[in-house]
Amino acid sequence: MAASQLAPATAATSNRVARCFALRTGMAAQDAFVPAPAQIDNGDEARYSDKCGTYTKGIKQAGIGRVDLEAYRTFKRALESGDPADFAAIMVGAPGAGTLNGPQGGLAFDLACLDSSQFTSPPAPALASEEYAAELVEMYWASLLRDVPFTDYPSNAIAAQAANELSSLASYKGPRDPVSQKVTPRYLFRGGLAGGTFFGETTGPYLSQFLVKSACMGALPIEQKYITFKPGIDYMLDPATFLETQNGAPTGLQLETHTPRYLHNGRGLAAFTHNDVLYQAYFSALLVLNTINGRNCAVGDSAAPLNPGNPYVGSKTQNGFGTFGGPDVASTLASVASEALKTVWYQKWFVHLRHRPEAGGAIIYLNKTGQGNAVEGRLSPTILDSKAVESGFASHKSYFLSQAFPEGSPKHPAYPTGHGTVAGACITVLKFFYDGGFIIPNPQVPSSDGTKLESYTGSGAHELTVNGELHKLAHNISFGHGIHAGIHWRSDTDTSIQLGEAVALSVLRDRAQTYNEKFTVKLTKVDGSTAVVSNE
Repeated sequence: MAASQLAPATAATSNRVARCFALRTGMAAQDAFVPAPAQIDNGDEARYSDKCGTYTKGIKQAGIGRVDLEAYRTFKRALESGDPADFAAIMVGAPGAGTLNGPQGGLAFDLACLDSSQFTSPPAPALASEEYAAELVEMYWASLLRDVPFTDYPSNAIAAQAANELSSLASYKGPRDPVSQKVTPRYLFRGGLAGGTFFGETTGPYLSQFLVKSACMGALPIEQKYITFKPGIDYMLDPATFLETQNGAPTGLQLETHTPRYLHNGRGLAAFTHNDVLYQAYFSALLVLNTINGRNCAVGDSAAPLNPGNPYVGSKTQNGFGTFGGPDVASTLASVASEALKTVWYQKWFVHLRHRPEAGGAIIYLNKTGQGNAVEGRLSPTILDSKAVESGFASHKSYFLSQAFPEGSPKHPAYPTGHGTVAGACITVLKFFYDGGFIIPNPQVPSSDGTKLESYTGSGAHELTVNGELHKLAHNISFGHGIHAGIHWRSDTDTSIQLGEAVALSVLRDRAQTYNEKFTVKLTKVDGSTAVVSNE
């Protein structure tokens, strides 16, 4: 056997450790010169001494809408010091109460992009504002439409009432019909704003094609039917249960599951997000993109076209794999999801501390039952006198905002939302790798009972682009977890998607310098502008 021989150094392989060190330090220095913006909250924590407008769930409570102020001080001491010992000393609620959801995750450092403190989100709507009231009106209507199929909205009487009331609210930020400037039933609970933001959101059916189309994970066929929850069962509708959940105590109630179905209503979307893996929807979207031109799990050669800036487009000698190929796409999705989560947790816990919609519902309950003076905060008559609250009471015999889950919201602040930030980051990665203008062939829509898929031939059937359906997917998932489940505000999602996009662009721009291939990739941001990622 021949003796081993030292491989010769070449131009491609020499001095790699030194070159890697220079790249790492250079990118770190470059990122360090990006100024950290001012972090500004909505003022409610300082405005109300009883903290009725601030997130306090899981901390010891003094009553409905009121936190124990000594317990709150232990909570703030931990947030201000960052000392793990102080986090361990937080006075939580009842004995056996559940734990707060990972606040120290917001203090983890980012080594793949800008630091969390270098991103920001605008102040959330304040408790007494008209925008807060409009968002809570929307939440109450969504709770009443939780079991109505999205395809039935145009003919549903409750959807018509919801659209009519939201149309009358100047502060409502959801999309409106471009001609009438009214919220029609088909525009309910969709994303998309004026000026091209979230292009494609209002085109075609409510659900993104990435949530309904079949796909393959390697040689494994995947049919997108999901276990959901039985209809007509809502939670947190009485004072005792509400106070239990705010103290973090388990209610003893269990979700009742339904047979697997295609996602077709708000409860189904809520169920998806209750137990999803962090970036599941976007990994599934990747699988759909890889089989979108014809499902053949054994062959796997029917993918959507790549972003035109991909350096291997048109190559006659190579294809992407570890870089610019399937493994790169999948691993980058996971990477940006992790960085996005650190960034949004920083915003949630160390900047905004926005309370959950269920807390707003508690203030409505107090006002409607003659106990409004129990808290300092005052809500606008827009919500207190709304048709939404009146209809919610008629349906549930309760003024609380009904919840899709027994525990209500998870025990971390509302704003921004983790689902939305991860969504914004992951759809940006998919835009980086795939052609966002590609028209999705053969669109489908679930039947009204969710048992089968039907061809979609309605308005916009030939206008469903990859970018538009990615925008829709981000809102479907984040609104499913938020508006449809009752646990997040509309503004949580819109802000979060843009925050996640910013994180992903920072990751991609730093990562671009690590590739050997020379490239310039352009992608369309959610606001309609063009982002460039390049190492040339």
